[in-house]
Amino acid sequence: MREPEYLRDVNGFVRRELLGREALLDSLAEAPLPLYARFAETGLMNWWLPKEYGGLGMSLEESVRIVAALAYGDAGAAFTLFIPVLATSMVGWYGSDELKERLLSRLTADNGFAATLGSEHEAGSELARIGTTVRRDGDQLVLDGAKAFSTDTDFAQFVVVIARSVDDPDQYTAVVVPRETPGLTIEKRWDVIGLRSSATYQVALHGCRVPVGNALRGHGLRLLEIGLNASRILIAATGLGIARRIRDVCMDYGKAKSVKGVALSSNAVFAGRLGQFEMQIDVMANQCLAAAREYDEVAARPDAAEEFLRQGALKSALTAKMFCGQAGWQIAATASEMFGGLGYTHESVIGKLLRDMRYVSVVEGGDDVLRDLVYSRYVVPVSKRS
Repeated sequence: MREPEYLRDVNGFVRRELLGREALLDSLAEAPLPLYARFAETGLMNWWLPKEYGGLGMSLEESVRIVAALAYGDAGAAFTLFIPVLATSMVGWYGSDELKERLLSRLTADNGFAATLGSEHEAGSELARIGTTVRRDGDQLVLDGAKAFSTDTDFAQFVVVIARSVDDPDQYTAVVVPRETPGLTIEKRWDVIGLRSSATYQVALHGCRVPVGNALRGHGLRLLEIGLNASRILIAATGLGIARRIRDVCMDYGKAKSVKGVALSSNAVFAGRLGQFEMQIDVMANQCLAAAREYDEVAARPDAAEEFLRQGALKSALTAKMFCGQAGWQIAATASEMFGGLGYTHESVIGKLLRDMRYVSVVEGGDDVLRDLVYSRYVVPVSKRS
């Protein structure tokens, strides 16, 4: 089957800008890297944004293929480029027409970024305990609080902040805050273990004022849950891309490494492990694509926003992220052993790939959090749920 043109463009970018540039991509260089502007030259920046706002309107299934290809070169670059889907999904489904036109059209025109401020130190995985607050003051909303982890924030055009109502502690709101809003400050950039070409920040909000119309429609925590469907599936897709790169790195190593006078690639144990990798990679790909197709089916409905509200966290999105994180980690850990001592150094790319793979099971809900969510939403009978 002929490779789609968009994938040819992505793979060309990966060859030009990512492969062989591990020293830069693993260095916490100043963000954003210039290579993201060069990605925009492909015409694929924010490829999922709807056509009515100047975007390409590409599906999540196509997005899985794009992200896996990018992650083959560098998972941090893939993460930086796709994570705005979380914020833009919430705005696209639940923002006013005026807000969508203003924000999404500009994002497309400027090849810009967007970010989400959800997680907090004290709340951890219990988002209902977040301390960031929002109150109304005339025709404005005022936000105060601190957010622990937010990727792309410093160079984003806008962020979506999840906050608790001062007047009603059981009410949560998702609020759009332009990056230049006074009171929104970057406290630090995290020194992350993997994905080091991305940039994740700790952010504070002190009396940030925005128009009332910047609030999205619906319960803020539910909107965040819905937005996470797309980003979790694409996080799983990065695991797929990393796994494919690990497989190929191992093959190159096996051809070059000699054991008892014979290429390692001819060894039965080595061959068996690579066969196991290929089986796991195939299932990872199928799971990502199946989850994306389910998402796309809902997104194509005329009542998509309401249907997403009804369903919340899609089971396939949760299980794709969990499975790809676990299978990908098995591949990465096994591969690092295959390299012997070299696999525990910075001299081989396998160490970077191992660190990059770990994030799949950590960000946007660790596996224990997602296991509990799958159990409470999809295992416990409806009649017995609390």
